[in-house]
Amino acid sequence: MPKPISRILLVNDEKLVLKALVKGLNAAARQLDNPLGTAFSGVETAEQALAAISEDGDIQAVVIDDQLHRMGEAGKARGKKMPMSALELIHAIHEMRPEVDVYVLIAQQDEDEVVNTLLCEAVDGYFYRDDPDYLGWYRILSTQLLERAHTPFYDKLKQYVFMAKDAWHTPGHSSGDSLRGSPWAEDFYDFMGEHIFKGDLSCSVPMLDSLLHPTGIIEEAQQMAAKAFGAKRTFFATNGTSTANKVILQTLLAPGDKLLLDRNCHKSVHHGVVISGALPVYLDSSTNLEYGLFGPVPKAVIFKTIAENTDATAMILTSCTYDGLRYDLKPIIDAAHQHGIKVIIDEAWYGHGRFHPEFRPTALEAGADFATQSTHKVMSAFSQASMIHVNSPDFDEHVFRENYNMHTSTSPQYSMIASLDVARRQMSMEGYKLLSRTLALAGELKELINSTGVFRVLELDDLLPEEVKQDGVRLDPTKITVDISESGYTVDDLQKLLFERFNIQIEKSTFNTITLLLTIGTTKSKVSRLYDALMRISRETRAPRRLYRTPAIPHFTSLRYLPRDAFYCAGELTPLLDEADQVNQKLAGRVSADQIVPYPPGIPVLVPGQVITPDIVSYLVNLLRSQKQVELHGVVFDGWLPCIRVLTDADTASLRPLDGAE
Repeated sequence: MPKPISRILLVNDEKLVLKALVKGLNAAARQLDNPLGTAFSGVETAEQALAAISEDGDIQAVVIDDQLHRMGEAGKARGKKMPMSALELIHAIHEMRPEVDVYVLIAQQDEDEVVNTLLCEAVDGYFYRDDPDYLGWYRILSTQLLERAHTPFYDKLKQYVFMAKDAWHTPGHSSGDSLRGSPWAEDFYDFMGEHIFKGDLSCSVPMLDSLLHPTGIIEEAQQMAAKAFGAKRTFFATNGTSTANKVILQTLLAPGDKLLLDRNCHKSVHHGVVISGALPVYLDSSTNLEYGLFGPVPKAVIFKTIAENTDATAMILTSCTYDGLRYDLKPIIDAAHQHGIKVIIDEAWYGHGRFHPEFRPTALEAGADFATQSTHKVMSAFSQASMIHVNSPDFDEHVFRENYNMHTSTSPQYSMIASLDVARRQMSMEGYKLLSRTLALAGELKELINSTGVFRVLELDDLLPEEVKQDGVRLDPTKITVDISESGYTVDDLQKLLFERFNIQIEKSTFNTITLLLTIGTTKSKVSRLYDALMRISRETRAPRRLYRTPAIPHFTSLRYLPRDAFYCAGELTPLLDEADQVNQKLAGRVSADQIVPYPPGIPVLVPGQVITPDIVSYLVNLLRSQKQVELHGVVFDGWLPCIRVLTDADTASLRPLDGAE
C-alpha cells in the first residue's frame, strides 16, 4: 500500500529565520511518529507560496508569518505597491484550495490584536514566532492533518469487522456464512470478497450508529463532509441523488406550493413534484439541434419566470448538465432570493467542483440553499452513494429528518456509508492533486482525438445553443463530447465496435456524438487505449454516411391539472398508433396521467396533468421508429402496440382544473 505524503509550507521573508524553521520542523518530524509522511519546505513570498500550492497537490497546510501582513498593509497605506500581505495570502489560499489548513506565526505581545483579526479569516491556529517549540508545533500540525484524514465511520466499521462477533441478527447471509461451502452460492462469495459480507451489517449494531437518527460516528462523518464540501449541514444518502432530490422537495413544498424547475432536470425532480403535490412552473431548456443536446435554461427565461412567479416557494436547476454545461449561478440565485424563493441545485454530475479552482464556484459558494451530489458519479463512492448539502439559513432539521426517514431504508448498506466517508477523506487530502491530473488528461485526450482528423471534440461554443451563448455558461472539461459524423459509422455501430473490439464502454451518445466522462480514476493508459482505438477506426477511411437526426423534443404545452392529482387517477391505456399503424390523432387534447421519458437524455416529454398535442404524439412515434435506440419510460406495450396512460372523462370530472388551464 502506498504511503501518504503531506507537505507543509512555511512562508517567511527572512531567509535565515525560514531556514531555521524548516530545519527544526523537519527534525521534529524525523524524531516523532510521522504516519502521514509530513515534511516541511519554505518560500519567502506570498507569490511563491501560491505558485507552490498550485503546483504541488501534496501541500496540506501553510504556516504564514504575520510580518507579511504588517509590511504589506503598511506599504499600501503609503500608496506603494507592496508584496501580497499575509491576510491577502490567506484569502487567496481559501479561494484556490479551501481544504488547505492555514496557520499564522505571530509575536506574543501582539496576540490579542492579531488573533481577533485572523479568527474572522477561518485560520486554523497560530504559533508564537519568538518561541519556536518545534516538537510542539509539529504535534499540533500533525494532529490537525490526522483529524482531517480521519474516517470515523469507516474506521469503526473496520474495527467491528475485525472483532469477529457472532451474528445473531440480520442480514441473513450472516457475514457470508450462508454462502461459504455452498455449491450454488460460494462462487458469488469468492467473486465479491470476504469483507463485503462481513461489513454488510444492520442497525442491530449500536456502535455503528444509525443513519436515520445519527448521534455518533455517522453524525461525525457527516459534519466532516459538510466542512469539506462547504456546507452548514451534510446528510448521507444511500438511495442516490434521485431520493435526495425527492427528500428536499417534500421538505420544502406543501400541496399546491409553486416550484420553478428546468424541464431538463432529472426525472426524480418530476417524481418529487408528484409526491409533494406541488404546482410546477416548467422552464424549457435550450436545445442544440445540430448535436441533439439540451443546454441550460436561458437566463432571460429564468429571470422572467421568477418575476412572474414571485410567490414561488422554491426553484431547482441542474448544474452541470449531463454534457458538462454549468450555469452562471450567482445572479440567478440572487434573483430568486430577492423574492424569498429557495434555490436547490442538482449537482449530481458536479460533486468534485469544490476541490479545484477550475471548477469553482460551486452551487453552495454561489449561494444555493441546497445542493444534491452523486458522490458515486465522479468520486470514489459506491453506486447510489450521494450527499445532501444544506446552507439554507432557516433550515428546519426536524421537518427535513421526517421526510428523509420516509425515503431512507431502515436497513442501509453500511459499506455505502463507509465509501462516502472515504470519498470525503480522499477529496479533502488529495482531491486537488487528482483533479489536476484529470484536467491534464482531459486536455491531452482532446488533442489526441482531434489529431485523428475524423473525430472532433466539441468546444463550448459548439455545445451551446444560440440563446444561451451570452449567459456566462461554462463547460466542465472532464465531460468530453465527440462529433463522430465523419467516421462513417452510426453511433450505435460505433459504440458496439468500441465495446466488442476495443473493450471500451462510453458514457452516453446522441445521434452524432459520444460523451466520454473523465474522473479522478481516469489513467494515462486508458487515454492511450481510447486514442489507439479511435485512430485505428479513423484509418479505415470510411465514407461519411447520413446520420438521421433524432426528432427535436416538442416545447412544453400546458398543465391542466396538478401532476399529483393526475398521477393518482386510474386512467386508461391508449395506443400511440391507430388501426392503420399511423399516429393516433385521437390522443390530441387528452391529458397524460404518467411521466413519459425518452432515455437518453431523460427529459420528460409528458408529465402527469399535461395536455397532449399532435406534435407530442408524432415525436413519440418517431422515436419508436428511430434508428437510434431510445428507451421510452412510461410507454406500455400491449402486445406490439405502444400505449400511454391518459385520463378518462370520469377522471377529469373528479378533478379541479388549474387556474387559467385550457
